Amino acid sequence: MRVFLYLRSHGLAVLVTVLLLIGCVGCDLALPLMTSNIVDVGIQQSGVDHIATDEMTDETHRLIEQLIPASDEALFASSYERASDGRWRLTDDGREHIPALDQALTVPLVAIHGSPEVGGQPVDLEQMLQAVEAGTVSEEQFRAYGDEAKEALAKESPDILAQQALSAALKEYAQAGVDLPQKQMGYLLGAGGIMLGLATVSMALNILVSLVASRTGARVGHDLRKRLFTKVVGFSDAEVSRFSAASLITRGTNDIQLIQNVTTMILRMVLYAPIVAVGGIVMVLYTNASLGWIIVVAIIVVMGLVMILFKVTSPRFKIMQSLIDRVNRVAREMLTGIPVIRAFGREGLEQERFDGASRKLMETQLFTNRAMSFMMPTMMLVMNLTSVAIVWFGGHYIQQGILQTGDLIAFITYSMVIIMGFLMIGMISIMLPRADVAASRVNEVLSTSSSIQDEVLAKELPQQEQGLSIEFDHVSFSYPGSDEQVLTDVSFKAEPGSTLAIIGGTGAGKSTILKLIERFYDVGSGAVLVNGVDVRQLSQASLRAALGYVPQKSYLFSGTVDTNVAYGCESMPSSQVEEALVLAQAWAFVSEKPEGTFQPISQGGTNVSGGQRQRLCIARALAKEAQAYLFDDSFSALDYKTDAALRQRLASELPQATKIIVAQRIASIREADTIVVLKDGVVAGVGSHASLLKGCEQYRKIALSQLSEEELGIAGDAA
Repeated sequence: MRVFLYLRSHGLAVLVTVLLLIGCVGCDLALPLMTSNIVDVGIQQSGVDHIATDEMTDETHRLIEQLIPASDEALFASSYERASDGRWRLTDDGREHIPALDQALTVPLVAIHGSPEVGGQPVDLEQMLQAVEAGTVSEEQFRAYGDEAKEALAKESPDILAQQALSAALKEYAQAGVDLPQKQMGYLLGAGGIMLGLATVSMALNILVSLVASRTGARVGHDLRKRLFTKVVGFSDAEVSRFSAASLITRGTNDIQLIQNVTTMILRMVLYAPIVAVGGIVMVLYTNASLGWIIVVAIIVVMGLVMILFKVTSPRFKIMQSLIDRVNRVAREMLTGIPVIRAFGREGLEQERFDGASRKLMETQLFTNRAMSFMMPTMMLVMNLTSVAIVWFGGHYIQQGILQTGDLIAFITYSMVIIMGFLMIGMISIMLPRADVAASRVNEVLSTSSSIQDEVLAKELPQQEQGLSIEFDHVSFSYPGSDEQVLTDVSFKAEPGSTLAIIGGTGAGKSTILKLIERFYDVGSGAVLVNGVDVRQLSQASLRAALGYVPQKSYLFSGTVDTNVAYGCESMPSSQVEEALVLAQAWAFVSEKPEGTFQPISQGGTNVSGGQRQRLCIARALAKEAQAYLFDDSFSALDYKTDAALRQRLASELPQATKIIVAQRIASIREADTIVVLKDGVVAGVGSHASLLKGCEQYRKIALSQLSEEELGIAGDAA
């Protein structure tokens, strides 16, 4: 799955998590074994955990010497030493060889304390030993009875024989006068203390796992958001339009948040499941492998259910993310267009449109939720059936002496731990399909390259005091995905320090020209030249650093007047901000506010008027000290007086800078050095105001639609 790929750059965190989980699993799986020991050893065997007793009577020692195989005589002789009270006590050498000593003493102890049958009659070997000492029974008879007793015991099941040997050890302790209740309590307290310590260590390790998993998940989310934002900022308008702003917002918020949560769960749960499964299987084999087939069947059933649910729900989750995009898009349109919706009384229609998008999302979510709701009760059924099967077959094994009660308890616990590990995977499988879809959507953005790229050896546009020369050389252009030409064979040139105006009807391609200069798009044919160099050969950073741009739609960022005007340079001095405000004819209304340049600005500049917002946007561009300024219909919200004053200040304060003005009003451009007239994307005329009035019919029609012949100075003209 794609989500797992995001962890490749966090290998150390994954390794640390795995090591911590191994520690957690070790502690968790040790607890059932300790519980089994408490039941079997601490309660049933009074704390006696070895067949080789710590103490034994002299009679028992002499009997074992007679019964023990010749191969184990040396081990037995070195394992016990006679004490001053006549008893035999286990030596340090014996404690080092407890497993071998247990095996060597199993049959002799059972023969001594278990009254084995010889010839169909129970035999008390201790009484026979006393009879040997009294001379009523010969040593040959004693050895013959002992050999027959061992042969009879050898036919017993190893598990049953071991239980009999432990019972014999208890009898030996009783004969030796050992305080068994005290021994039992000591064992229980020791085992309980170890269990408490294991539980404490497990808790600490689980806390560390959660901490590492949470930090890693947060880091994955942070890195993805950073990469996604960096990629989107580098997109041209074509890529933004392709994905849509609503979808990009959803991918950068909802999708990445989902990936972050699932990444944390992967580290916390998904990695835990195989570790606990392997560890549990090892402990099951260590405890008793006779019931292992039940767990294998349960695991196969659980994993089969998870795979089926994953396959059924994964396509729906992909649809769900697209529907979330649609809901966000509709909601964004409604919130942005509330004034229009109210003005036309379309609230009901828009509510129905939003309800339709929301209802489709709800129906898809209901399908996936129903499918996933089937999982939990099914998993619980598997767990309960597993418990019943273990108890059923385990009861028979206990009856046959193959299994002890404590082992059965431990086995049930191990099976539940193993199945719970896979149940966690089942639970997270609810989110994994959605996260996989979210990851594919994020990767789709990350793998998309901007259509506007710098050349490998892109040139830098040098800084200079004089303005830029900007030329369109037979430019034709159509927007991506459209066959209609927006500009066709457009040619003109703006000389350094001059003012060039562009005018034309709606949809003539005026704003497109400025976007091509800024290189938001690349031309289809022809070339846009800046200082004689094709903009495609210039680095985007150096090109845009030399341009001051005022977009058609005035947009301000949340902050203050100062942060918006100084947007191009955070360290811009306040004096430069004020100069730009004065030049943009905005200082008058800014200085009237108590906060001055620190007046708060809401997102989009909704707390200032349209004209004020437009002047602040102009001030933002002028504060940049660029070599050329592009005004995209930036004077439309200004009154004629402010418009005239602004143009006059631009001419006097920025004589060296090249100025390109897109405008609808003749009054805003009649003083321009060059005017370009566009009609349906074609240049209808180029020249001064006076020459165009005489030689360009399109310009003349626009001018007469706004001003009278007297105002234009063409009264009495035959035209």
